[in-house]
Amino acid sequence: MSAFPTSSASTAARTRQPLVFGGIPEAEGWALAPITPRDRVHFRVDRELPLEAFRADLPDGVTVTYDQGDGLYRVDGACGSAAVLADWIRAWASRHGSSTIGLRAETDVRRRAPRDLPADFLADLCRHYGPVSLKRLQRNMSTIRLHLPDPDDLGQQVYEWVLKAVAQYDETKGVPFGAFLATQLSKWVHDLGRNAHGRTAADTEHKQQKAIAAFIAEHQRRPSEKELAAYMGQSVATLRRNSQTVATLNGLRNLQSLDGGPDATEILLPDSSEAPDEIMGEAEQTLLSHALTAACAPDPSARRDQRAGQPNVLGWATWYLTTWGGQTKTQLSQELNTSVRNMNVYADRVEQAMKSRLAELAD
Repeated sequence: MSAFPTSSASTAARTRQPLVFGGIPEAEGWALAPITPRDRVHFRVDRELPLEAFRADLPDGVTVTYDQGDGLYRVDGACGSAAVLADWIRAWASRHGSSTIGLRAETDVRRRAPRDLPADFLADLCRHYGPVSLKRLQRNMSTIRLHLPDPDDLGQQVYEWVLKAVAQYDETKGVPFGAFLATQLSKWVHDLGRNAHGRTAADTEHKQQKAIAAFIAEHQRRPSEKELAAYMGQSVATLRRNSQTVATLNGLRNLQSLDGGPDATEILLPDSSEAPDEIMGEAEQTLLSHALTAACAPDPSARRDQRAGQPNVLGWATWYLTTWGGQTKTQLSQELNTSVRNMNVYADRVEQAMKSRLAELAD
């Protein structure tokens, strides 16, 4: 008798057994809470809404989720209700002292609520795909650690991504959930940079890193400036401008609070009785620049998934480039691929923090 398995035995060995979560085969679990169409309204506000009061006043059958990381609200209702919901949301926000920003209504959005799945099925599914996702993300870990340096924050984010994939997964398309999740993870990792630093700047950094890695793989050394420009099909001037953008991003990622603890950098200013006028002019600008940077730094007391736990890069760019860079908000909005209204929201956050910090420094 041959020591090698027959072809039929080999095929059977390679056939993956269906996954079972909470005692329910995976395919049957999805069927218990099929993905369904709904209308959805996305929006942000210039002043955070009282979420519990907002939820309590929502019409029957309408739900809301709130992403603290980017301040985005998503309101889901029955098909055909998008226009009515949009008007209702604007009116409700106005009554509570807020204005909606970038409100957008979508029809026929296919989603499921993870809570509609059997609890044991969902818990087991997350326990299985959480570690699988972490392993899949190892190749992106250098990028992820720029935004989620704390392992606990990373673990929490991965499970949130799994739940997000559960909500979006359409089992009727014949793609296994694991394959769908892997594709989405790659996109969401890249979105970390886009959400924190703006789409244009994050894409510039991603393209440069990808080109440098490809050049190193091909030539076993880092490219010179001219070589990298040629490799990316850019002029040296364009590369330098984009490199400055990337360098600014990397510096902003490491912003520290003015009260940043034992490792904070001490800023020494000259004594006004000894410093000539031109030095005091530089000192005053340094003071203002430092206050601006500190006002845009993450709040060390906030969770990293909260808006206050992220550097306010858009607010920093709006203030710095319109104050010292000689650019208008309209020009900036085109360069950063965002609206002037969105820039004003982030700039207003800076203004409030600046007033507080400048008052502290004046004392």
